Amino acid sequence: MALALLCSHLAAVAAGTGAFAQPRAPRGSVTARMTCAEAMALVKGEGDVVIVAGAAPERFVSGPGQCSGSEIAELRFAPTRDNPQCPIGYRCREPGFEEWNW
Repeated sequence: MALALLCSHLAAVAAGTGAFAQPRAPRGSVTARMTCAEAMALVKGEGDVVIVAGAAPERFVSGPGQCSGSEIAELRFAPTRDNPQCPIGYRCREPGFEEWNW
């Protein structure tokens, strides 16, 4: 059963159709239609989610534990319906040279 489900998932992903296909990112800011609490709850509940918070999709995580060992978590703000600077989650990024603790 699990093998059949995996095969159907892989076939759907390869074909780019079906329930497992990734939808295209909507235009504009998705967070602008949410309240700050809703956007924060979305990131916290999913842990790791790609949403449109500006002009392009961006990956948000709920905390530093979602980043790889070499990345640091940077608090990110996004405009929401009730708050132009809502702290919805974190962005994982590689630290710059000056940020390494030598």
